[in-house]
Amino acid sequence: MKRGPEKLSRNRLKGDAASKVGREDLDYQEARVPEVTINTGHTAWLLVSTALVLLMTPGLALFYGGLNRSKGVLNMMMMSFSTIGLVSILWLFYGFSASFGADKHGGLFGDLGQYFGSKTYIDQMWLATDANPSGNGIPTYVFMAFQMTFAVITVALISGAISDRAKFGGWLLFAAGWATLVYFPVAHNVWGGGWIYQHLHALDFAGGTAVHINAGAAALGVALVLGKRVGWPRESMKPHNVPFVALGAGLLWFGWFGFNAGSELTVDGVTGLAFVNTQVATAAALLGWVIVEWIRDRKPTLVGASSGAVAGLVAITPACGFIDSWAAVLLGLVAGIVCALAVSLKYRFGFDDSLDVVGVHFVGGWIGSLWIGLFANDKLNSYISDPALGGAKNGLFFGGGAGQLGAQAGASAIVTVYSFAMAFVLAFIINKTIGFRVSTDAEVEGIDVAEHAESGYDLTPASGSSGGAFAMAGLGTSKTTTPAAEAPASEKVAG
Repeated sequence: MKRGPEKLSRNRLKGDAASKVGREDLDYQEARVPEVTINTGHTAWLLVSTALVLLMTPGLALFYGGLNRSKGVLNMMMMSFSTIGLVSILWLFYGFSASFGADKHGGLFGDLGQYFGSKTYIDQMWLATDANPSGNGIPTYVFMAFQMTFAVITVALISGAISDRAKFGGWLLFAAGWATLVYFPVAHNVWGGGWIYQHLHALDFAGGTAVHINAGAAALGVALVLGKRVGWPRESMKPHNVPFVALGAGLLWFGWFGFNAGSELTVDGVTGLAFVNTQVATAAALLGWVIVEWIRDRKPTLVGASSGAVAGLVAITPACGFIDSWAAVLLGLVAGIVCALAVSLKYRFGFDDSLDVVGVHFVGGWIGSLWIGLFANDKLNSYISDPALGGAKNGLFFGGGAGQLGAQAGASAIVTVYSFAMAFVLAFIINKTIGFRVSTDAEVEGIDVAEHAESGYDLTPASGSSGGAFAMAGLGTSKTTTPAAEAPASEKVAG
């Protein structure tokens, strides 16, 4: 991607420069400075999409927090919230350049100095060229903010695999290292003109490879380094707050329309296609997961329905702008069924992926990526089969042969191996130096108190007396209780 030329704002020229130059000089300056036009419709949609995607990370915190045990809910949510702060700053200073800067490092990452955090480019438009200084009508700052939210949630996704046992300091160091060494280069490879983009021509509309396969592979690597939770899998470790799970899934579903439809950047027919495909694939996946539960366990659950919805959102992400809506329904159904079965793999292979990041995001991401190789249709999106736009091909069932399916598999495999290896090594180094896993005592007693000196649920009486409002009213008898006796029923069940 070429960076547009530096331009002088007409408004600034009319204000500051008009006091220093004559009218003739001003007219000359305005004549030779190319007119830059902001497409307000595209820009407004992308700003809304950016806010929607940012909302997904607090939604993820609620989703993960509800799935977790009560004594670790705050630590689980804190890992997501802290990622918003940490990755946003890294993205501003060098992450955006590494991901979307001009390709000058053999396809591995972009020009680190192009958008360095100390630079300003208020007048630059995204995809601007000398011939077309308006680019796609969207200011570069807006595109940068949109992609920032993708980087944030990708890192946050990994945390679900290591709940109840990771030191918060270790997590922050891992998050910074993984974002720098893995996410930024992978984003450049998939979207920013890097090696995968140039040589494999693999398609990824909104992040199946760059986000979900990437985070899922990393989750497996770091979970293997940290090891199993105390008591897993002998003890029951059920979700402590199912309404949190459903609320978080609902916020994710809502925000995902910005994630997928926003990735078209402009407002057109493909934007609408991605929006509809996101809805119907998610709906089908919800039903697919519930069907599996109903047949296997005789009872459908709200946790299952929420997890199925997330699996559908994951699977449709890479394909939403490239396939027909009927193919999106089929994709959602397959993803819901397969992911519902895949979450049991951790018991078979003995790795403790606490909240099923591997079973949902890694497996769902692979399904969605391969689906492109089967059902991509250039009648829906001109990007496909246009050599000038990327060199991709139609899917197998639309006359493109197996070439695109191979490209999708190759890109997914490269990201899988790279992300897993880097996450494993990074987590191993952290664990052997500053320590990544909390002590056994801290884990058993509750990581919230050990790491953050607070707990998710304060069950002491509001008045400070043992009897509370009932004792003040003369109802019941006052008796001394201990925090253990007052623990919520869900924690007693979940351990």
